[in-house]
Amino acid sequence: MLDREHVLGFLGKVCRRAAVLGALGIFASALFVPTAAASEILTRNAGNIRLAVNEKFAVVHYTKAGKNHHTLVWGAVNARHPTQSIKQVAFKKDYSGGWGAFGRPVWKTMKNRCRPYDGPRLPALVAACKAPDGSYWALQSWRRMLPNLGLKPWKASQRARELHISHWTGALPELDIYVDWVYSGRYHHLFGKYTYKGVPVHGFSATSWGVPLDSYGRNVYVDTYNSAYGRGWKRENSFLAHRPRGNFCYGFYARERYAGYPTGPRRPEGNGQAYRGRAMGPGVTPVVAWSGRGLPDYNPDNPDHVSHELAMRALEDQIHGSDDHCTAR
Repeated sequence: MLDREHVLGFLGKVCRRAAVLGALGIFASALFVPTAAASEILTRNAGNIRLAVNEKFAVVHYTKAGKNHHTLVWGAVNARHPTQSIKQVAFKKDYSGGWGAFGRPVWKTMKNRCRPYDGPRLPALVAACKAPDGSYWALQSWRRMLPNLGLKPWKASQRARELHISHWTGALPELDIYVDWVYSGRYHHLFGKYTYKGVPVHGFSATSWGVPLDSYGRNVYVDTYNSAYGRGWKRENSFLAHRPRGNFCYGFYARERYAGYPTGPRRPEGNGQAYRGRAMGPGVTPVVAWSGRGLPDYNPDNPDHVSHELAMRALEDQIHGSDDHCTAR
């Protein structure tokens, strides 16, 4: 909860795709956040967003609850590969714009040296630019915490739009997802892996519900389009990229509502005409995405279906290895 390969059959290839002196000190220092477990989440429900960068800092200007904010961000780029000896890289952030970390309003005096963005295409992009050193900064906004199983949000936290900030050089993480069927074609299914510069993305501890408990773990969030949940895009589920291979798998089964969800009948099988997946990048790399078409129901008399499923089983064996959490056939 993905290796570039060619998918056989009628679908063709499925792609990846921050010490103030005097009386201000106590107040301002409370606004300086040295690190955070999910370092790329800057704020929620922001508007009028603008990005400025120079050789050292990024400043994110935005409005929230009728107030203007100028948050200073610095101190990290890219990501470490998974290791238990050191925490993942993380930004330093000063929500007072420099008062908390440097005793002065850095955001007011910083000259913006943001160059036009010429980097890779990113999902949910709000603003991006190229720094003087050639590295990239980006802001992305998305509704990560939507409830699963196609249900409409019933809490404000589920409707929130998170604003993520990233800083990177070189290649982006790769989220690869493939679609097939399981249990002799009875159910629709997807599987894949999450990698960064060829190395699996995974954490070392998580809750029984798949919530990462360290700075390395990442979830994959999958939406389904035009499904039994109704027209348009709905959140199907989210799941953890497994240790040590960064792989994951998911079956579209009818499911009982989760604990804490509104009462009601079990949810139907949520397979749709299309799917999209997103994952927060490791470290301070961007949110990345994949999208692809869904499959029709399996027909054992259709040779394209049979050849596609045979190819996917071979690919699953390669991706999952001995992972006994992904053995459904």
